[in-house]
Amino acid sequence: MQPFKTVGIIGRLGSRSVGDSLAILEQFLSRRKLTLVIEDATATMLPGTLHRIAPRAELGKTCDLIVVVGGDGSLLGVARDLARDEVPVLGVNRGGLGFLADVSPEQIETKIAEVLDGKYTVEQHFLLDARVTRAGKLVRGSPALNDVVVHPGTMARMMEFRLFVDDEFVYEQRSDGLIIATPTGSTAYALSAGGPIMHPNLDAIVVVPMFPHTLTSRPLVVPAISTVKVVVGETGTLRPQVSCDSQVDIDVLPGDEVTVAKYPVALQLVYPVEHSFYESCRSKLDWASRLGGASR
Repeated sequence: MQPFKTVGIIGRLGSRSVGDSLAILEQFLSRRKLTLVIEDATATMLPGTLHRIAPRAELGKTCDLIVVVGGDGSLLGVARDLARDEVPVLGVNRGGLGFLADVSPEQIETKIAEVLDGKYTVEQHFLLDARVTRAGKLVRGSPALNDVVVHPGTMARMMEFRLFVDDEFVYEQRSDGLIIATPTGSTAYALSAGGPIMHPNLDAIVVVPMFPHTLTSRPLVVPAISTVKVVVGETGTLRPQVSCDSQVDIDVLPGDEVTVAKYPVALQLVYPVEHSFYESCRSKLDWASRLGGASR
């Protein structure tokens, strides 16, 4: 594998623990004689750094590896911003579950050393491209790595919408909303709503209704080449929204069309060679537990 020579560093802001890990990472990569580029916002957590500082967009164009210190939420933002540059991304987990950011803070030197020595794998995680149109005109769009959620914009309220797949009518529904998720996002919000766990290598999209006003509505898995369309129904006093990765919100009105399709490029996620999706499920979803408290 081609060695990494220029490494970009991005960290989640406002966390002392992230700052500590960033300092360790910077020192370690400096000892490896690599060219480092620090995201300008992240540089505020590394006062006195002697390395190059640049905006996030520039990192995607000048680096051949980006290391993100934070949680999965940090990686979601990096994916939306930099996936188009097709630069490999490695995550150091300073957040919660860490399905995407798999390297623990204690493993920064050992695991990243393995990656720099060529001992790594690259997983392609495709994104979704969400677009809101009103009377045939684009209102706003955004990519999403995990999911696109159409929701009523307020707690404990239902909304009405119609669902189409490749322009074929699927159903009309009244529910708390709809989650359209990638395999990557199947272990996030979609999972808590009763959706299936999907292996990240699957080329499919899952559509998960949120508390539907029916007993027979279930998650629907469609090919990733499909175009999923949601037509917003009458909203009354509701102010519904489309949420991309729970980080980008777009207001919608009755009659608006929300189209979701596969984004043209994928996030290249770097893992140490021993990474296992199933081991992640066992440890992070507590699959190892057995009744009575015993475990294998």
